[in-house]
Amino acid sequence: MTIAIPLSNDAGPRSRQIYLWFRKEILAGSLRPGERLPATRDLSEQLGVSRTVILLSYDQLLAEGFIAGRAGSGTYVADGLPIEPPKTTRDSAKLRLSRFGSYAESVAAGVHVPGKRVAQVRYDFAYSRTAVEDFPFEAWRRILMRRAREASTLTLDYGPSGGSLALREAIATHLRRFRAVVCDPSQVIVVNGSQQALDLTARVLLERGDMVVLEDPHYQGAREVFRAAGARLHPVAVDGEGLNPAKLPPQAKLAFVTPSHQFPTGTILPLSRRLALLEWAKQAQAVLVEDDYDGEFHYEGQPVESMQGLDREGRVIYIGTFSRTVFPALRIGYLIAPKSLVAAFTAAKWLCDRHTATLEQETLAEFISSGAYERYLRRTRRGNALRRGVLLQAVGEYFGDRVTLTGGGSGAHVVLWPAGAKTEASWIARAAAAGVGVYGLSRYYLGRRRKPGLLLGYSRLTPSAIRDGILRLSRV
Repeated sequence: MTIAIPLSNDAGPRSRQIYLWFRKEILAGSLRPGERLPATRDLSEQLGVSRTVILLSYDQLLAEGFIAGRAGSGTYVADGLPIEPPKTTRDSAKLRLSRFGSYAESVAAGVHVPGKRVAQVRYDFAYSRTAVEDFPFEAWRRILMRRAREASTLTLDYGPSGGSLALREAIATHLRRFRAVVCDPSQVIVVNGSQQALDLTARVLLERGDMVVLEDPHYQGAREVFRAAGARLHPVAVDGEGLNPAKLPPQAKLAFVTPSHQFPTGTILPLSRRLALLEWAKQAQAVLVEDDYDGEFHYEGQPVESMQGLDREGRVIYIGTFSRTVFPALRIGYLIAPKSLVAAFTAAKWLCDRHTATLEQETLAEFISSGAYERYLRRTRRGNALRRGVLLQAVGEYFGDRVTLTGGGSGAHVVLWPAGAKTEASWIARAAAAGVGVYGLSRYYLGRRRKPGLLLGYSRLTPSAIRDGILRLSRV
């Protein structure tokens, strides 16, 4: 325990100064009953005074009952003291926020991800979640522990801002094989999740007042990042095939899209629209940000290749994350920058937080290059495909034509569009009363047109729980 006690040559004997400091801290509640005090020898070294001075201070505290000694254990703050914490607050200064700080404060309560419910439900169709219990943690721990044992002092020093070379190579190889992304390792920037990738994109490319196109509805995290950067947001309604490039304004600086599994509706942008979107970017001299958050999960036919792989001009920034395919607490994502932007993004990453944690990067690199990641993805796809099949069958059996369903072709969530005039809040409340957790879609809209819908994730439920939950929901 390290303690800093201010000592002065003009404030009387040092033993009394130390005694008074401990007395004040104990009465204020800063040192709690049962808390261990430093050994007299340790404290004398910390404060640069003789051990006798410390012994005199402790003797006075013992005599007054503030502390108590325990044989063979040490000295502790005494129990049962009538301590009342001070009623005045130290944080009373009115500090001025920046424009960004003011905006961040204004949206603090509204930024939404499905979290723990106040009342737990038996069948929780939470979305944007990973089936963490299915992850091969034993294999991960073995790699992590070996990497930690073998880490050199050089490895534990500051790392490259763009990320570990081994991880960048592993990511580039994986994306070329499975997502038709055209890149080399130098274009990979390792970030702390896809949210940081969006933040860096806004910092590097946007000026206040620039127009940004968003799908409507859309991912809330992107919307708030671009708003905080001072962008003018232009929502374009999503139809049954995703974003319609014909409706994009020519003066936009950037468009944010989720073509492989539109968030949140789940539609897949067809090849014709992807090509039209790239042509729009060329004509508008704009940048496309492709968020491939669920691109690893596709169940019907051949997956449509990434839009980045179709880009011939270097106008697409491709964003991905391991939060959905490994586990969220890892906080590792990546962006693939056009070669013309690599230097700017790498420097922006350095300015933001220097680099992402190296040991975790090296562990993930080996996990991917060893084939363990691909094997795990195959198991996860099979499990999700089974759950998806059960969900689609149950919806068809129990709902009939009372709902329309979108998003079943890929990803790990679907959207139900119930017929009728009830609000989302009513549906959600009644479902919760029946033990089923579902989530509203309307919060993800920006424009005035808000079609009520219900998001249902299925990656963390068993097939039997999915079927029982859908049956209960149908009765609602």
